Amino acid sequence: MSNRKVWINGKLVPESEAVVPIYDSALMFGDMVFEMTRSFNKNHFLLNNHIERLIESAEFVEINIPYSENEIYEAVDMVTNYHNEVFDSDDEHRLMINLSRGLLGIYEDNVDFALKGPVLTIADFPLKWTVSGMSEYFNKGIHAVISNQKMIPDDLLNAAVKNRSRLHYMMANIDVSKMNLERAWALLEDPEGNICEGTGSNVFFVKDQELFTPKPKNMLRGISRQYLIELAKDNGIKVFEEDITKEDIPNFTEAFFTATPFCMIPCYKINDHKLEFRKKDSIYNYLLDKWSLSVDIEIESQIKSWNAGKSYLGKNSTPYSFKN
Repeated sequence: MSNRKVWINGKLVPESEAVVPIYDSALMFGDMVFEMTRSFNKNHFLLNNHIERLIESAEFVEINIPYSENEIYEAVDMVTNYHNEVFDSDDEHRLMINLSRGLLGIYEDNVDFALKGPVLTIADFPLKWTVSGMSEYFNKGIHAVISNQKMIPDDLLNAAVKNRSRLHYMMANIDVSKMNLERAWALLEDPEGNICEGTGSNVFFVKDQELFTPKPKNMLRGISRQYLIELAKDNGIKVFEEDITKEDIPNFTEAFFTATPFCMIPCYKINDHKLEFRKKDSIYNYLLDKWSLSVDIEIESQIKSWNAGKSYLGKNSTPYSFKN
């Protein structure tokens, strides 16, 4: 027994009992907004930013959150404090906060479910699950590949809203998986041919010791992305948010992905263009060191220490790659 529990509409229940009804709008329409966080030394990183974005996403899709902002923070504290006693000493928190609209109206008064109206769940599990197997990516790098699957542009669905309608991400992963490439992750373009993001990650490129990243449009504006931009500027590195196309790729010497669980993962190749991989004076190494210093954790070493133990990867797909 894991002893993990989930906060669901005001109650802590065993993880196996934390269920959402099959008639919920989340299952019927992918009608759910969410956030996922991580901790450093058991302290949640940029939690305020995540909660603010959750509230903004809920307001955009017009889901009424049944709890105040203070109550959400109190619920996070309850979940965190409980799992501090359950997790291993070297674990970090990985919060998953989901908000669904609730039962569709045609079922609401006709089915025997206690949960009615919006459903807010806060789960907490060890971060090492998400980064399982990523030591290889730090050591050898990612092959970033532009997928045939296009990004859904903002004028069709505002990509700044962090939602669970993510089938286009999965289709991009499926597309790249069929290319039979080593350590390949998908990159999505918008319909105009501008590179947008990975499937659950943002992307940065390096040219002449300066950082370039896609304009904040037609993509999720990642919290780790924004943190990295500010970190780079604070350390004297110029950052440019520009339209970037596949024709620009040969101009870059480095590239890397950013996302909450792993912070920064380096690339060794984009499409057919080979990159400089983790030279001693690389921008990637410099910024990863600065990030580690800012959170008082050697980020790469922590992930590698977890990977040296049990693998937590199952046989199914992950958020970043597809397994048939």
